Amino acid sequence: MAARVAVRSGLEGDRALLGRTSTAGRVADILRDRIAEGFFPPGDRLPEDEIGRALGVSRNTLREAFRLLTHERLLVHEMNRGVFVRRLSVEDVVDLFQLRRLLECAAVRTVGSPSPDLGALRDAVKAGRGAARRRGWQDLGTANIRFHQAIGALAGSARIDEIMRGLLAELRLVFHAMADPRRFHEPYLARNVEILGALEAGKGKVAERLLGRYLDDALAQLLDAYSERTKGA
Repeated sequence: MAARVAVRSGLEGDRALLGRTSTAGRVADILRDRIAEGFFPPGDRLPEDEIGRALGVSRNTLREAFRLLTHERLLVHEMNRGVFVRRLSVEDVVDLFQLRRLLECAAVRTVGSPSPDLGALRDAVKAGRGAARRRGWQDLGTANIRFHQAIGALAGSARIDEIMRGLLAELRLVFHAMADPRRFHEPYLARNVEILGALEAGKGKVAERLLGRYLDDALAQLLDAYSERTKGA
């Protein structure tokens, strides 16, 4: 009963985000954000009736939203049990970073002078600095995700933008394994600034080298924490 009340109180405020034309896509957007925030952590079952009532949407609309998020690999359907937030394996984490290397490093490699519009990258760095000042480590993690989304956008491809959005949303499931979010997120803010500086100078190949080392270090750190956490899962 307490869990049901928590779901209703946690999601009823999101109902206004649906507007007058409630669609499965908008419901999926809300649930994706809630999963990224940790409101529904990996392994949690999503209670269909409670979520539907909280958001004021039909069962069919909610099931379509679940289908969309399952396609994005954020949810998994278990026969006769329901829909659950995915728990990623160590192999999943390695695969995600392999894809990040391909997409992000390629996006910065060809940046030259004059540099493209880097406003979204600057905004993400600014948001990260603000989050660090107020010790909002989860917000810093969100700013970091936005920084990498903006890196992907440098490729100028709507398809790559879509892939990056799903990839980074899936990666947030891994971040929940970090016992100390400050220790994980804070050091990478300075590295974001360094990458941005190289891009502002039109030095795409320098940015690529910096980003490659960044991704290698982040993967090693995540694997160390994630493998320890999943041993007891």
